[in-house]
Amino acid sequence: MTPAAPQPQRWAKPGVVAVVLVVLASAPLFLAPFATSTVSRILVFGLLAVSLDLLVGISGLPSLGHAAYFGVGAYAAGWVSINVTSAIPVPLLVGAVAGALGAALTGWITVRAHGVFFLMLTLAIGELLHQLAHTWEPVTGGANGMAGIPPARVGDQPLVVSGYVHWYVLAAFAVGVAVVLVVSRSPFGLALRGIRDNEPRMRALGYPTRVYKYAVFVFAGSIAGMAGALLAAQQRLVTPADVGFATAALALLAVVIGGVGTLWGPVIGAALVILIRDAIGPGLDGHGTLVLGLVFIAVVYVLPRGFGGLVSRRHR
Repeated sequence: MTPAAPQPQRWAKPGVVAVVLVVLASAPLFLAPFATSTVSRILVFGLLAVSLDLLVGISGLPSLGHAAYFGVGAYAAGWVSINVTSAIPVPLLVGAVAGALGAALTGWITVRAHGVFFLMLTLAIGELLHQLAHTWEPVTGGANGMAGIPPARVGDQPLVVSGYVHWYVLAAFAVGVAVVLVVSRSPFGLALRGIRDNEPRMRALGYPTRVYKYAVFVFAGSIAGMAGALLAAQQRLVTPADVGFATAALALLAVVIGGVGTLWGPVIGAALVILIRDAIGPGLDGHGTLVLGLVFIAVVYVLPRGFGGLVSRRHR
């Protein structure tokens, strides 16, 4: 008897999605500027986590260097904003293309590896790009980072108010997540799930599995670069830390907490990570990472499938 074809994860109902988008869009009307900026950072980091989940959960490619493409997109968007134009959507598109190019140049090596070797290759590539961000001071600003990024503009109008920046980030976040969702539910996404579950069988069926993995690696890098461009617009500063292992590890932590393979769950995980790191951590004398570690341990033991797995179990 032939096993059933892999099915995509259940996504939230359109009504729920609409309510969430309305709540997020109304945040600047009720929150202080700092709280609004925190919500914007959650959306930026959430888009990065969604792009990573496309690799980890949908394709079975765990990566510890995904922040490299996030940082490449941020630096590229920042450079274009400073030297060319900050008019929307030019920096966003440049960030997405830069992330895709970075993933294309490194992915042809990494997708040839499997398991822990793939994990270590992505980690090594991420650390190389992190070191490059430190040393290429004329372009990246070195350890001080790329500062002085002008605000995003709509025509001749700069977005300097936190609420306007938030709406721009929210719109780009919604587009990015929607594109990832469409790809994950397409025949291409179903093939990726098949490769994740049984690559030798998919290869025997005639699927060029390495080409599929390379394609999704480049696509995920593009979405990560898009998130990096949003970081440059929201934060107006890009530092080597945005390319480093710490950012990649936090993104992977958000995926695990939210639910691997759910795509929407990592957004919840990203919200928890950013709230603990940026909102709660400063009041704990720098012990925010300790709290994150305790939360991770609790999720592993209590919710091994993350918050997304809990909802999926209720649906079943």
